[in-house]
Amino acid sequence: MERSLSMELVRVTEAAALACGRWMGRGQKEEADQAATEAMRDVFDTIPMKGTVVIGEGEMDEAPMLYIGETLGNGFGPRVDVAVDPVEGTNIVAKGTWNALAVLGVADNGHLLHAPDMYMDKIAVGPESVGLVDIDAPVKANIAAVAKARGKDPEDIVVAILNRQRHEKLIDDVREAGSRIKLMDDGDVAAAINTAFEDTGIDMMIGSGGAPEGVLAAIGLKCLGGDFQGKLLPEDDAQLKRCQEMGIEDVNNVLRMSDLVSGDDAIFAATGITDGELLRGIQYKGTSGTTQSLVMRAKSGTVRFVDGKHELKKKPDFVIRP
Repeated sequence: MERSLSMELVRVTEAAALACGRWMGRGQKEEADQAATEAMRDVFDTIPMKGTVVIGEGEMDEAPMLYIGETLGNGFGPRVDVAVDPVEGTNIVAKGTWNALAVLGVADNGHLLHAPDMYMDKIAVGPESVGLVDIDAPVKANIAAVAKARGKDPEDIVVAILNRQRHEKLIDDVREAGSRIKLMDDGDVAAAINTAFEDTGIDMMIGSGGAPEGVLAAIGLKCLGGDFQGKLLPEDDAQLKRCQEMGIEDVNNVLRMSDLVSGDDAIFAATGITDGELLRGIQYKGTSGTTQSLVMRAKSGTVRFVDGKHELKKKPDFVIRP
């Protein structure tokens, strides 16, 4: 992949965030998602690449969302797999709470897991803890390993967990280990990425969530030198068959970073829609808007924070008022 592709992809997430941000707190998550999707698609058409969506928002018959198998880019440049979530946290935007992102990841063609739309058990940690955690190990053991790696006591560790009834025992286990918990209503991609940035205060993310979001999180952590492990959780025979069609014969096998994002290169880009620990959300003032984005490339290890100021009257196609 060309190094210039990194900055081109930031334009895509910026457009999605600017289009979606107008819907913050309005209680209309579908409208927010559609606004972001349309903006993403418009800007993708200008990007020099031959992209195919392998992580998207459904199959072709669910358009107008970005669907699995859709081609993106202007037809020139590298052939890449694309993982995309125009709004990671539609409920967050609808409520106006923390950590909604416009996010995407790309890798060389054939190098991203085509994750089915089902649940995945997950564990995510930053660079210091690579190789020290095991998704099959007890929670207490993983917390102790992360604490030692980060030079902390277990009582200092903060674990991010989605606030779901299915996580009641997990929450109890973390509390029994003496660690602190940050419960999230939504947005586990942001939580996973936050483990690699000390200023966010998040040391580890655990629990089950969407498998497509797991691949996006793995792309980001690959760029940051972190670690991610997952196990698919099919709920019925149809989902189990889907796993087998993907070549995953034993769903009890752990999916490691090399399974989720193979090869030595990947690019991750995200723009804040609402404020979060890592990125500021969209701000509007008259005919201008400001964005804060993160873009990273695994091959070079480069991590960039990009602040943008946008003249919205010059971008009428994707900045639409509700």
